[in-house]
Order: sequence, then C-alpha cells, then structure tokens
Amino acid sequence: MTSHARRGAEEVTHSSFFALSREQDTSILRLQSEDGTNRLTRNCVSSLTEIIGESAREKRALVVTGNDRFFSAGAELAEIAALNGPAAYEFSRMGQELMRIIDEFPAPVYAAIAGYCMGGGLDLALACRCRIASPHAVFGHRGAALGLVTGWGGTQRLPRLIGKGRALEMLVAAEKIGARQALRIGLVDAIAHDPIAEAVRQLQSDPGVARLDPRGIP
Repeated sequence: MTSHARRGAEEVTHSSFFALSREQDTSILRLQSEDGTNRLTRNCVSSLTEIIGESAREKRALVVTGNDRFFSAGAELAEIAALNGPAAYEFSRMGQELMRIIDEFPAPVYAAIAGYCMGGGLDLALACRCRIASPHAVFGHRGAALGLVTGWGGTQRLPRLIGKGRALEMLVAAEKIGARQALRIGLVDAIAHDPIAEAVRQLQSDPGVARLDPRGIP
C-alpha cells in the first residue's frame, strides 16, 4: 500500500518498502523495511520498479539510499530457497527489469550508501550512475559462499566498473570490502560523512540534471 503526504514544500510518498521525497530538482528514495535490512523481496522489487518507473516521467534526478546500518542486505534468502525453477526465473527477470529502469532513467541516479550494501543491494547500486559511500559502508557479493550467483546484472556491471580480476575476488571469493578500498578500486566515486547531502550537492552541478522552472515544469 502506498500513501502520500506533504511536509512543507516537500511531497512524500510512503510504502512498506520505501519513502520517496521530492524536493525541487531531486527525488530521494529511501529504502526501508521493518527489520531495517531493506531486503529486496519480490514484493519490494515490484514496488520499487513501479515507483521508479513513475518517477522517470518527472525527469528529476534521483538519489537512492537506505539507513545508517543498511543500504540493502540484498535478496531475501529464505524466499529464494522456496522458489521452484520457473518462479526463480521470474524473480531474476523482475530484478533485471528494476536494474534496467534505473540504468535507463532519464535523469542521473546516484546511490548514497551507508552501512551494508550486499548482493542484490550492490546490484542496485551498480545500476546507478554514481555511488557515494559513508566511511563505514561495506560492500560484498556473498552469493558464492551460499552457492548462488546473482541474476540481476552484477556479474556484468561489476567487471566493467572495477575490472575482471577485482570483480572475481568479490563474486567468486565472496570478499567483503570497506569504503576506502571501494574508492581505491573504483567501486564508489566518493566517500562522505553525509552521502545523501554529497549526492545532492554533486547532482546540483551535474550537467545531466534537468532544472525545473518555478512552476515545476522542466
């Protein structure tokens, strides 16, 4: 269920899986869940695909973020384990569609990452144009340790971003890395104590951001 509210000049849309605030030229999509891990369940992926698809029509720049402890812990493993072949294929297709919408978004999409960014959550961050991390952010693709391989594009986007060797270390060895190493190898673009504020600041100077006139019309 999705609800809408206004707070001052800020419009906010809520659901069980996100809170979307619209502020002038930038929208901020905060992932959320009851346990705070922001796992990408089937219902969550479906909800995010819908709201990001709707946001694309507004052509505002978008910042995707989580909370101080988790950007996203990735897919819900118990849910995956219960899927049969056709259902697993469909879930993979759903995730790929979400990543495609982010990748082809008509305005820049930045990921502001604090805490853990794991598995499918990392795939989501990789689909964004730019990644800003807090100093305590942690990144990893732990699927190999569980006998899993991501089906959401991470096996393609990660090597393109950081090189095949580094990507294999993360994908095959299930290696976790911190923010400083992520910056050093090119996984993230900057480290900031307030990654959301830094993402908004960079977006304000990004030539790909469409500016809105006082009436809110591009």
